[in-house]
Amino acid sequence: MSSDLTRVEKELLARWPETRLEPSLGRIAALVDLLGAPHRAYPVVQVAGTNGKTTTARMVDELLRGFGLRVGRFTSPHLQSLRERIVLDGEPVDAERFVETYDDIAPYVQMVDAAGEHPMSFFEVVVGMAYATFAEAPVDVAVVEVGMGGTWDATNVVDAKVAVVTPVALDHAEYLGPDVTTIAGEKAGIIKPDAIAVLARQQPGALDALVRRAVEVEAVVAREGTEFGVLDRRVAVGGQQLRLQGLGGEYEEVFLPLFGAHQAQNAATALAAVEAFLGAGAATGPIDQETVRAAFAAVRSPGRLERVRTSPTVLVDAAHNPAGMAATVEAIRESFDFTRLVGVVGAVHGKDVEGMLRELETVCAELVVTQNSSSRAMPADELGALAVDVFGADRVSVSPRLPEALTEAIELAEAGPDDALGGSGVLVTGSVITAGEARTVLGGRS
Repeated sequence: MSSDLTRVEKELLARWPETRLEPSLGRIAALVDLLGAPHRAYPVVQVAGTNGKTTTARMVDELLRGFGLRVGRFTSPHLQSLRERIVLDGEPVDAERFVETYDDIAPYVQMVDAAGEHPMSFFEVVVGMAYATFAEAPVDVAVVEVGMGGTWDATNVVDAKVAVVTPVALDHAEYLGPDVTTIAGEKAGIIKPDAIAVLARQQPGALDALVRRAVEVEAVVAREGTEFGVLDRRVAVGGQQLRLQGLGGEYEEVFLPLFGAHQAQNAATALAAVEAFLGAGAATGPIDQETVRAAFAAVRSPGRLERVRTSPTVLVDAAHNPAGMAATVEAIRESFDFTRLVGVVGAVHGKDVEGMLRELETVCAELVVTQNSSSRAMPADELGALAVDVFGADRVSVSPRLPEALTEAIELAEAGPDDALGGSGVLVTGSVITAGEARTVLGGRS
């Protein structure tokens, strides 16, 4: 089976990468039509936004399974294995199912390739695999994370019962637009007629664009800060204790084993989405509080300020734009008592790398610059030059291979002053790819 899986991965990765776009739903629509419309076999909760999509999707999945539903979840990108993108019953599909699904749909993919001006992309084929997997299982509900944008994203052949939009910020501007209002307008395309739109707190221009779309298609709107939100949060050992306002009422003493205000916001958004899906609101009261508490306590989000080693503490975080990095930095300040933090950064071209470095500079004493395996990776020397401009030459070192960069950062952390009240740590960040490769090196599992 390992050889079959290798074959499938090789064939998928030979297609257009996720960074090469030809905006159209035509190819994926043709594929699902040939497959007998598997995307119509179950209701969908769809999640768009700039930051927090994957974690919010994981939370929605955990909550829905807590209420006895069989859930399929599609997220992207993956950290370590392609199979992470297609999840059944809380676990990535096994290699046998992954290969069988690919082989089942491959003839139809070839038909779409032959009929169109452009062949199907890697992402489009994997979306088709996910929808087919969920129909075959079958699932009671699918939780689907948008890849990029919304309107033209391959996932958007579905008509989601609940459309979730996490905070919108500047990212992928070359594809989605130059400002948050334009980007939000693209992401608003997941809001369909008669759906329920669950909107996390947004910048004013973004909120206007999202609400405008909801009004146009007569969708019901639930907004963070109005219909739902975080009422209170306290730092706790291993995470935080929350009091949430849901659509159906208050939820108290909710422990979330994730760090930072942004994760509390994701939790409130996920809760509102599940309430909306289950039909809960002011007239019905809260959904079962014990089920909600148990589900949130079980949430994991690999690669999101995740501790993968102790002595010294090594945190891995997939932040890849300034807004995400700012949330990470704030969470570190709030939840960790480091006396000295060493950063390891590997980034890709097309991102606001300088903006991320400026956020990191406020919390990292030293920085080790490296390079991940992506074809779009920013060369370590180029990234190092940017880092020197922000940190100063005496605080930056360049180590092009990630394993050696991790070793160097850990040694720098261990060489720091011994402080009984705190300690030294390492933060690995800058890209989802960097986070995933660091987890592999350090033995983390998804």
